[in-house]
This record gives sequence, structure tokens and C-alpha cells, in this order.
Amino acid sequence: MDDLNKALAEIGSIRRQLARSTEFRGYGPATLATTAAIALAAACIQAQWAPESAHHLDRYLSIWLTTAAVSAALIGTQMITRAQRVHSGMADEMIRIAVEQFLPSLGAGVLLTVVLARFVPGALWMLPGLWQICSGIGIFSSCRFLPRPMLAAGAWYLLCGLLCIALGGERALSPWAMGIPYGAGQLIVAGALLLKAREDANEE
Repeated sequence: MDDLNKALAEIGSIRRQLARSTEFRGYGPATLATTAAIALAAACIQAQWAPESAHHLDRYLSIWLTTAAVSAALIGTQMITRAQRVHSGMADEMIRIAVEQFLPSLGAGVLLTVVLARFVPGALWMLPGLWQICSGIGIFSSCRFLPRPMLAAGAWYLLCGLLCIALGGERALSPWAMGIPYGAGQLIVAGALLLKAREDANEE
């Protein structure tokens, strides 16, 4: 039994090493492009429902937190089903690693939202920029696990986040301060995934 347990532990270790050195293909271009459309739709909803967001912060937060939840649910569902199909026996390990890579930035975004809303409501105008910076950091931390062109998406989110904070005040709460960065950013991600898929298909 000791030899069997040792062999199983070694096999598990090998599987983890293989998973960490394999490019994750659980994200689908179509789903990421859909989240870009969702972000632009959310910006249009904000423009109609909360045009002066500084005076309707509850509406602003409800729009964009709902948008984030819907997008995350779509990406997560498709990630699980696609990874099971593409990565087969290593799917569970690779999904776990993918989540671990992005979880710290996601958690930071959630905690920043809670802290600012609860203790510093006057600084909530910084949230769009901070969310975008967190998204960029999440992509950078996941890049060793993803196609190299994905670095462009991380740089885009980081730059947009800094520019959004530089706007300051009510201008940072504009619908397009979120709609354009996330709409274009998700399209960049989708484009990088599609480009990689085509390269793989040509190699095969």
C-alpha cells in the first residue's frame, strides 16, 4: 500500500507539473466577444438609467456589478465545459490553476469596492479605474498560462485604468469610461484567443 500511495502521489505531481506547463484553452473567443457586447450594453443602460452617476451611485454599482456577475458566469460556465472537452483528464487541475491565477486580482477588486462603498463613498469615482487596473493585473498574472498576445489586453486595461483615474471626479463615472475599456479589452482578449486557435489549426 505504501508503494501504491507513493506511486499515486508521484502521478499526481506529474499531472500538476504538466498542467502548469500546458497552455490553457478553456477560454473561448466567442464567449469573450459576447462579454464585450454585454459591457457596451451596460454602458448604454447606464447612460439612460443613471446619466448623472455621481448622484446615483447605487444605480451605477448595481449596473456594473450585475454586468460583472453575468460576464463571470458566462466565462466560468464555458471555461468548465470547454476545458473538459479540450484538456480531458487534466481539465480539473487546469481549471483550478486558471482560477488561482486570476483570483487575487478579482478578490482585490471586490474588497476595494466594499471598502470604498462602506468607508470612503466620496472616493467611489476611482472604482472604474481601479477595476480596470485589477483586470490588467489579473491578465498579467495569468499570461504564462495563456497565449502571449494576451499581454496586449493586460496593458490595455492597465493604461485605461490609469487614464480613468487621471480623469478624476464625475468624468470617471461616465458610462463610456467603463463601456469602452471593457468592450475593447474583451475584444482584444477574444482576438488573441482566435489568433492562437488559427495558428494551432495551421500547425496541425
